[in-house]
Amino acid sequence: MKSDRAARPLPIGQREIDEFPRFGLSQYANRYRGDFGPIKINISGEVQQPFELTKDDLKNISRTDMTSDFHCVTTWTKCGLHWGGYRFVEFFEKLIKPRLNSNHSVHWVVFKSLDGYRARMLLSDILDSNILIADELNGEPLCSKHGAPLRLVAPAHYGYKNPKHINAIELHTKDYSFKAPLLTFMEHPRGRVEYEERGLFFPAWFLRIIYRPLIQSTIKKFKMGMLANGKTES
Repeated sequence: MKSDRAARPLPIGQREIDEFPRFGLSQYANRYRGDFGPIKINISGEVQQPFELTKDDLKNISRTDMTSDFHCVTTWTKCGLHWGGYRFVEFFEKLIKPRLNSNHSVHWVVFKSLDGYRARMLLSDILDSNILIADELNGEPLCSKHGAPLRLVAPAHYGYKNPKHINAIELHTKDYSFKAPLLTFMEHPRGRVEYEERGLFFPAWFLRIIYRPLIQSTIKKFKMGMLANGKTES
């Protein structure tokens, strides 16, 4: 049953769905494991020297909860997800910033995932207070299907800017050249929902037309990937 959104309409081009599927680029459908192990995040780039953060480090920052909608670039939206975790701004200020190079000029933050995915975000975008490093969904620890052990939750950005299974963060200057796992036209540097930044070169309405027919087949492919690894829906 769809949620009551009379006071808060969906963004342009989005359609609400009931389920919250495991979803992404087709090449990641079979990269599924039931357990991604303990929290370990390698930090590198514009830092004094590379270092690792663990679950114990996260105890030094406050936890928070947030309810938000998830907008996939392919035009589906899942409303009212309840996330638990840590505000990225506090994660950055307390755990990373003290160990940056003294003359740093961090512009880009690159998140790398245990399944090989990677996403680029502007530091200025992800210092927003509504962005989380999440480890819980709907009151339960994140399952592998939705990004265990940690994922980024950036509600103002399309889903491809919300990487799952985070195990590394790289900090780069403005001149950093990012190699996206997507085709070039599919990776907008910011990917903001409000401005319908679905990709590059093509108008948003055209990208909606080519993406929308792929939704159900992609959902099916990712479900099959879970089944192939001995997992059912959770």
